[in-house]
Amino acid sequence: MATQPKVPRPSNDSGADGELSSTNALIDEIEEVQNAIDNLNEQASEEILKVEQKFNKMRQPHFEKRCELISKIPNFWLTTFINHPQLSDLLTSNDESVLKHLKKVEVQEFEDIKSGFRINFHFEKNEWFKNSVLTKEFHLGDSGEPSSTYTKIDWYPGKDLTSNSSNSKKNGGEQGKKRSFEDQTQDSFFCWFTDESSVFGDELGEVIKDDIWPNPLRYYLSPDLDEENENDEEDEDDDDDQDLDEDEAGVADV
Repeated sequence: MATQPKVPRPSNDSGADGELSSTNALIDEIEEVQNAIDNLNEQASEEILKVEQKFNKMRQPHFEKRCELISKIPNFWLTTFINHPQLSDLLTSNDESVLKHLKKVEVQEFEDIKSGFRINFHFEKNEWFKNSVLTKEFHLGDSGEPSSTYTKIDWYPGKDLTSNSSNSKKNGGEQGKKRSFEDQTQDSFFCWFTDESSVFGDELGEVIKDDIWPNPLRYYLSPDLDEENENDEEDEDDDDDQDLDEDEAGVADV
């Protein structure tokens, strides 16, 4: 039986080069597919924004009706803020006195949702400042760097709650440092209106927009809901104890 001629094996160098070339070709193909995926993701984001803008307009009459009803409940917003797990730590006793006069909160997203939003605080006449509306706007520029603008609070003499805050201090190493929620517990809540560039300012704005504004009633009713949950848990514990007593009684009879 004649032997088959042997096929020459490529050298190690040529094999490595071939493998590298094949891998590079696959990477190029993967990048093309990934670019297609990224383009679709970008298109999806644009479509989602269009839908969100559409529904924002549809929600607006309901937001206005809700604001009208809320304004008839004394201390609604003060209670809501006090019950919120993050905001409650930021409120001083003086802040609470001011917020008793807060009759309306509204969040307005800009026409281009990606560019930012504003928060308006409407106050009844009070002894703390002359403003009837305090506004803070959050902007996201083309560079992606956030910034904000705010209403200057026109405090009555001797009533400025921000005058001794860490925000207003001109000396010391804290000036210009980005601070978070945890750093702000010693300052008035109203320092937020004059804080242009801190992590705290951005976080608080997002909390109000994304957590409180969609359903403030959830936090206004929070203690009542907690009490109901506690009562339910106590009832369950009582039922468990009763079942256990019955089981023990049955064993004793045997």
